Amino acid sequence: MVTAVQDSPPTSDEVLRFVARLQSSDFDVDAAAGIDLISALELMKSAGVAAQAVVTDAVATTISNERRERGKPKAQWRIGIASQIGLARRESPNRGGTHLGLARALVHEMPHTLARLRAGELNEWRAMILARETACLTVEDRRTIDNRLCSDPATLAGAGDRMIEGRARAPANELDAASQVKRRAKAYGARRISTRPAPESMGFFTALTSMEKSVCMWATLRRDADTIINSGGGDTRTRDQIMADLVFERITGASVAQGPPVTVDIVISDSALLADGKKSACLHGYGDIPSDVARQLIRDTLDSETHVALRRLYAHPRSGALTAVESTSRAFPTALGRLIDLRDRTCRTPWCDAPIRHHDHIEPHSTGGATSAENGAGLCAACNYAKEGDGGTAEARRDKRNARHRYTLISPTGHTYDSSAPPMPVVELYSSTIENVMLHGLFDFDAAS
Repeated sequence: MVTAVQDSPPTSDEVLRFVARLQSSDFDVDAAAGIDLISALELMKSAGVAAQAVVTDAVATTISNERRERGKPKAQWRIGIASQIGLARRESPNRGGTHLGLARALVHEMPHTLARLRAGELNEWRAMILARETACLTVEDRRTIDNRLCSDPATLAGAGDRMIEGRARAPANELDAASQVKRRAKAYGARRISTRPAPESMGFFTALTSMEKSVCMWATLRRDADTIINSGGGDTRTRDQIMADLVFERITGASVAQGPPVTVDIVISDSALLADGKKSACLHGYGDIPSDVARQLIRDTLDSETHVALRRLYAHPRSGALTAVESTSRAFPTALGRLIDLRDRTCRTPWCDAPIRHHDHIEPHSTGGATSAENGAGLCAACNYAKEGDGGTAEARRDKRNARHRYTLISPTGHTYDSSAPPMPVVELYSSTIENVMLHGLFDFDAAS
């Protein structure tokens, strides 16, 4: 294999041509050659990450300098840059901020780690571990650890994730024990709960808190589950199942059989609800679920004492786009905000799956933008603040062949990113009473009503 050495970095066109070669190639190799190729591609990935870090830092510096030269307040120099990095990498603004922080650390404070990454001796995640474990230190102490661990390639040769984490944490504790105490306090200040989808219509409910509280909660649940098992009451559930049910009961104050005590929205087409249609339904806050699962949830709730309300929503029969509702107020009314939430499901910024926190005017209200579903989009707080602060714009669009809500984000650098609302459940059977619209059932399960 012959490697071409360049004095200057490749241009974006040269990189794209090389990627096109990889995309168009068929690899028919024996096992030994295949292992060599996998190793070479891994080396290329690490070198690419190092180059990305250098370019990311350069872009952020350029944007900040331009804003400073235009006389912008210092607080605005870096607004929205993380969002632009995330969009360029096809990731969320939060992840864009993580990559931006890593790039700054590697370029300005951890040159040896950057060199190991460029040489393929570290991958991006392990470089991120080193940056994370030294983030609370002064620049001088961070450089000391960078030199100690990464100046000699043999120091971390063969080390896995946990070993690298420990090798970085130990000297950090030695150099600045007080900063570790502050770091723990800061981490505890970020305690929170979260939920995310899991396969087979399941979901993860996670609590981030201190280690001692986590262990205490788990031990308590295990103790009480063992008590139930040992009581001889004929309970057929496993220990894990009982522990999961206990979490639900103790947080909500209701038994598992009673169902959720707060509003849960399920959007399902009339044919799926009434005619055993197969099109997926949508559980708001989770995503698509099989129609059989949605019908079972509805049946179970109807059999319980939970209050169930049916609302009708109308949507385009082919695309599933919800109809618009307009308002003359600047703030989005509750009903209109609810429609946007159900239509968009999660933040509309491409590659951002964060929950919707703000209802944003695509065309700003200050320039005449209407408070309507057509001109409204559901965004997370970070994306809305980035859109307002970095000089980006957005344009609402309507594709005649696809009536789903769509708009285009235009970054300050002129790059465009399309955002389309996900489709609603599409009807399978049409009746004469709904020729041009589709009837959906929106079920609210609310025991408190």
